[in-house]
This record gives sequence, C-alpha cells and structure tokens, in this order.
Amino acid sequence: MIDKRRGRLAAAAAVMVTALGATAACGGGEPAATTGGGSGAPAEKITLTLQTFGGGTNFGYKAAVEKWNNEHPNVQVKYSNLTPDFENQYWPQMLNWLQAGKGAGDVIGIDEAGMGLAKARPQFFTDLGQYGLRSRQADFPAWKWENGVNTEGKLFALGTDVGGMSVCYRKDLFEKAGLPSDRAKVSELWPTWDDFIKTGQDFQKKVPDVKFLDGLNTWFNVALSQETAKNGNVSYYDKQNNLIVETNPAVKTAFDFAVKVNEAGISAKLRNFQDPWLAGMRKGAFATLGCPGWMLGVVQGTVTEDGKNPDAGKGQWDVAAVPGGSGNWGGSWLAVPKQTKHPKEAAELASYLTGPEAQLLAFKEGGNLPSTIPAQESPELAGAENEWFSGAPIGEIFGPSVKTLPPIFLGEKHSQTKAEVENVILGMDDGSIPVSQGWTRFIGEAKKVADG
Repeated sequence: MIDKRRGRLAAAAAVMVTALGATAACGGGEPAATTGGGSGAPAEKITLTLQTFGGGTNFGYKAAVEKWNNEHPNVQVKYSNLTPDFENQYWPQMLNWLQAGKGAGDVIGIDEAGMGLAKARPQFFTDLGQYGLRSRQADFPAWKWENGVNTEGKLFALGTDVGGMSVCYRKDLFEKAGLPSDRAKVSELWPTWDDFIKTGQDFQKKVPDVKFLDGLNTWFNVALSQETAKNGNVSYYDKQNNLIVETNPAVKTAFDFAVKVNEAGISAKLRNFQDPWLAGMRKGAFATLGCPGWMLGVVQGTVTEDGKNPDAGKGQWDVAAVPGGSGNWGGSWLAVPKQTKHPKEAAELASYLTGPEAQLLAFKEGGNLPSTIPAQESPELAGAENEWFSGAPIGEIFGPSVKTLPPIFLGEKHSQTKAEVENVILGMDDGSIPVSQGWTRFIGEAKKVADG
C-alpha cells in the first residue's frame, strides 16, 4: 500500500505516536441509548477524541466543539489537530493506527485524497447506518453522500466541506508593485492563466525581494482542480481505478502550467503546508496564494498564530477571482473508526459536526464551504463577509459555485500517488529535478505507486 519511498515519510510521521499518543480514543461508561440532539446521555462522563489535519483554523471546529461541550456535560470532546500535512504525515500515521486497532480517535477527518482507500477498507470503520445516520442523506448533494458509502454499501463517513476556488493576495504588496489592490480590478488583471503569469512577472520587476506566488505545487493543484472538471471529473485514476496519468489531458495541462510558472521565475519555491511555507506567509515572502474556501482559514490562522494575535495581517489580505473559473480542490469527511469504545456517541458527534449549524460555524471560523444543502442555501452563507480579509464578500465569491462544484473521482491509491507526483513538482521548483526530466519522472513515480 505504501512503497519504500513513502515508507520513509510514514516513518517520520510515526514519531507523532509518542507526542500524540494521548489522542487515542479514551473514556469509560456505557454508550448512550439514543444519538440525536444529545437526548440520550451515558451513565458516566466520557471523553471523545476528535482528530483532524490542516493548517491555520483547519476544519474550523473550535466554536462547534465548544458548543457541543457546553451542551453535553457527560460527553466531552477533546479536539486534536495533528498536523497540516495530510498526504505525508496524517494519513500514513492514521492508516498505521487503523491497521493496529489502536491510536485513532473516536471521530477522524479524512481528506478527499484518502477517501478512495477508506471506502475500500470497511474493516476499519463503524457502520453509521446502524445509528440512524442514513436519515441525513437528503442534507447532502448526491456525490458528497455517495463518497461516504463504502464498497460494502455501508455509510461510514459524512461530508464536511467542499472546495471552491479563489486567489488570496496581499493588497499592500500589490500597491508596492504599482498594481491595483481593489479586488474587482485585481480580478480583471488575469482573465487567463497567461495573464496571471504576466502579472506575476510585472510584479517581480517592481518588487524583486518578494515572489509573486508561494510555490509550484499549490498552483499545480489549482489548475488540476479546474482541468479535471473539463475532462470527465477524473485525475490520476479512472473510475475503474486504472492509472491514467499519462493519458489524461487534465494532468498534462496542469503539469505544463507548472512548467510555465517555473520558467517565469515567479515562485518562492516553498512547499505548501510545511514550516517554511507557513513562515513565508507570516513574513510576506509571496503575494498570492491559490485559495479554495478552506485555505482562507489556513491563511488567517497562520498569520494570526491561531488567533493569538487576531489583528496581525488584518486588512493586508483580500480575495479575488481565479483565472479560468472555479474548481473543486479539497473537502473532507468525518468517519468513526471501529476501534472506538463509544460508537453511538461518536456517531452523534460526527453527525453534529457535519450538520448545517456546525458547518456554518466552521465557515464563519475558517472559510470552510459547507457541503450540506441547507447550509449552502442559508442567508448566512449568501451574505457572509470576512472582516480579516478586508471585508471580502466571501458568500458572494464562493456561494454561486458551491452548489455546482463537480464531484471528482479519486482512486484508491490517489493519496499515495498524489504525494509522489507532487514530489516531482516540488523538485522542479527547487531545482533538484531538471524540468526537462519532469514529465518522465512524474509518470514514473505514479506507475510505481499504481504497480506497488
């Protein structure tokens, strides 16, 4: 499942066991008799562990968890966000815990990249249908619901957020470069990706000590999320789980765009979700960032140091349109591992956190676009603004597209493949892999995973 090269990443992630081992499922007492709305209470006080991933405000669950804990004195939630990095740290470690039968939380987050594998491992997860959660089906778009149903036809996960796309940019740095900083005028700078690159080159001439964008990998993913929608809604694997990296135009177009960015010399060469990238965000090392809805929370949470300095960066950042239209990058699900000692309470918690109310709390906290239809249709979403992002009307920016985002098929080995091919993109960015060898290496790494 994880090749030798991936193995060293998983080994590094395994160090987390010592530091984070206390986040394993814990607590005592009998499960509740009922699961809806906290109407049933266990005989003893128990603690449920919620484990997620992501930078900044990550899943945006701080307020939602506080609300739950205030309303459920006998079922308290310990919330642990383990790491910003899903592919290289969180998911390899989580798979180790799931395989071992211990270590995983009572409720865990799973990124879209891991859902193909999770669906094919029903032995790891609780059947949420036995706790009445199939009644939630009407809340979700069909594709979001169906991706939480495993290969045995059982409901094992409920959807959290969806992707959407925008460009986050530093207004002050744009002004320094003599570019417009008003979001409408910024959006007009780049109707196409070629215009985007040209704007970056113009920026670079005026502000040579700051790079226009963070790194190739972020923007490769932005382009890929758009191109998959134009090419059958598939990326690395087709719907029969056959590797199609070499033949899918979506992948080659996104790769070629990354090459163009590299040749333009506008990248800060930072690997997304790693410490130098987070530090660069705080220090103003780059002026733009590809921003699906959830990325807004990463930016704000990173710059404000998870709210410790709430005014840090306030009004510096804004949100503009992305060239080429929207795309569906990201979105996650919550699942309940079978190893939990409290499956009923854990199922109730997963249902609560994926409900419209909690999803709107997460949207307000971190920009995570809700996946439930009632939340998508709510006035709270339509009229939402983000004061920290210069009052950006994020409901207006993301709202119209959130209901029509296409479902992207991600195969069983998508996460492992994604990690390896992105290492090639990162290698081209930092110069360790010659661009002339990039596409061959990209295909070769994908085949190693697919054949492994």
